[in-house]
Amino acid sequence: MTANLDEPILAAARRAAPRAVELLREAIRIPADYVDLAPEDGGDPECGLSNHEGPRLELLRRRLLELGAVDGPDDVGFDAFGNLRWTLEDPDDGVPPDEKVVIWLDGHTDTVQPLRHRWREAIGGVDAYDGLLHETRLDEDFLRRELGYLPPREEWDHLLWGRGSADQLGGVVCQILAASVLRSLRDQGALAGVRLVSWATVAEEDNDGGGPMFYVRSELEGAAPGSVPDVVILTEGTGCSTGGALGIYRGQRGRMQIEVEVTGKSCHGSMPWEGRNPLEYGGAILAEAAERYRHGEGFGTDPFLGAGSRTASWATLETPSDCAVPERFTFRLDRRLTAGEDPELARRDVEGLPGVARARDAGLEVQVRVPVYERPTWRGYRPGNAQIYPGWVTPEDHPAITTATATYRAVVTPQVPADGAGGALRRDPRVSRWVFSTDGVGVPLPTASADIDVPAGKRWVETEPYHHPAMFGIGPGIEQNTHKIGECVDTRELAPVIAFLARFPSLYRQRLDAGA
Repeated sequence: MTANLDEPILAAARRAAPRAVELLREAIRIPADYVDLAPEDGGDPECGLSNHEGPRLELLRRRLLELGAVDGPDDVGFDAFGNLRWTLEDPDDGVPPDEKVVIWLDGHTDTVQPLRHRWREAIGGVDAYDGLLHETRLDEDFLRRELGYLPPREEWDHLLWGRGSADQLGGVVCQILAASVLRSLRDQGALAGVRLVSWATVAEEDNDGGGPMFYVRSELEGAAPGSVPDVVILTEGTGCSTGGALGIYRGQRGRMQIEVEVTGKSCHGSMPWEGRNPLEYGGAILAEAAERYRHGEGFGTDPFLGAGSRTASWATLETPSDCAVPERFTFRLDRRLTAGEDPELARRDVEGLPGVARARDAGLEVQVRVPVYERPTWRGYRPGNAQIYPGWVTPEDHPAITTATATYRAVVTPQVPADGAGGALRRDPRVSRWVFSTDGVGVPLPTASADIDVPAGKRWVETEPYHHPAMFGIGPGIEQNTHKIGECVDTRELAPVIAFLARFPSLYRQRLDAGA
C-alpha cells in the first residue's frame, strides 16, 4: 500500500473537478426537459421533486458508468424503493469480505419546488433549471438580501446557480467523482481493505430519511456482520454563512410531524350558533401552541444540538363555502426534536393544550396524531412509515470524527490558499452540526432490534433507544442558501469534497489497523 495517498488523490480530485461541474449542471437542468411537456408526450410537471426523480437518476446511472466510477453495470442499479446504489472495492487486496471496513456514502437527489417563474422575476438573469442566462441582468441587491452568503462580486464566475445546487445535488455528484478517483487509484491502495457503498436517495424532501430507512433494513436485516457499515458519510451541504464552507457535521436534531384534526359541525354562516366551528377552535389551539413555544415550555435542550422547536407548517380546511361554518380543519406542526426528547411526549404536549380540551368540551372531535407517509416513490414503493425521524450525534472523540479532521487537513487544507470570510472556505476543519434535517435521520435503528447483528468492532454509537454507525457530513453548499430563490453553490468546493471522500476510506482503515 502507498505510504501516503494525499498527493495522488489531490491531483486526481483537481482533474475531476471540471467533470463534476459539468455533471452538476446536467443534474440541475434535466427537469426542464419534462416539466413543460404534456404527460402523454412523456412530460412530468413535478420532475425532479420528491417521488419524481427518475430522469435525473437515469442520467446519474449513465454517468457513473461513463466516468468509470464502477467496474461495470452489475455494480450500479436501483433498489425497490428507487434509490440509486453503487459499490466499489478492491477484489485483489487479500482482505476477506467480513474483515473489510465498510463505508457508506449518502446524498439525496430530489429538490423542493423550483418556483421557476419567481427566479426570473426576482433575479432577472437566472433560471431555476437552466442556470445563468444573462449575467448583466442579475439583481445583486436581491440576491444579497435573499441568500445567506455570496462571495465578492468579482468571484461570481465560480457560482453555479439552480434548484438543487446547494441542496444537495452537488454532494451526490461529488460521491460519483470520488468513486471514479478511488477506482483510478485502486492499484495504489486507495481501496485496500475497504468496501464503499454509495446511495443517491429519493423523497428526502418529503420524507426525511425515507430512503435510508429502506436501504438500512434491506441491506442489514439477516445480513452477515461483514456487511454492517463502520461509517456513514452524508454529503448534504455543510457550509455556514458565517462559519465557513465545508464543515464536518457530526449531528443534527430529529424531527416529527404532529397532525391535529378538528372536526366540528357545518352550518350556514348566518347562523353560526347552529354549528361548531373547527377553524376557530383549531386556531385557538395553534395560538396556544405558538405561545407555549415562545416561552420554551415543554421543550428539551442540548448543549451541542440546541433546543427543540415547533412551528405550524401545513393546513387544510374542508368547508362547503366561504359563507359557512367549516366541517373540518386539519393542520400540522413541524416539531424538531433535540437529544433526549421523546416523540410520544411531544405529541402528548400538544394533546394536553387547554384549547384541545375546550374544543372537546364544546362537542368537537379532536385527534392529535403522527401522520404516516404513504406517497409512492418513483418506482411505485409505498413507504408507510410514521413521520418520526430521530436525531443523532457522533461523539467528537470517535475515530470517525478524528479521522475526518485529519482527512480535511490532508486534502482540503492544501486546496485553500487562505481563510476567506463569511461562507468561504477555511484552512482548518470546523466541526459542528446541521440546523436542518438530512438523510441521517433514517439511519438509526432501535437498539433492541434482534434482526441485525452489529459486531462490537464496528464502533456503533449507542443512544437509547437507538444505535447507529458513526455518522458525519461534509458537502458543498451553504445551509442558509438552500430552498431559496437564487440557490447556488461555489464550484471551488467540489474538488475539496471529492478529495475528502476519496481519502477518508483508506485513512480510516489505516487508523483502525494502527489501533486508533
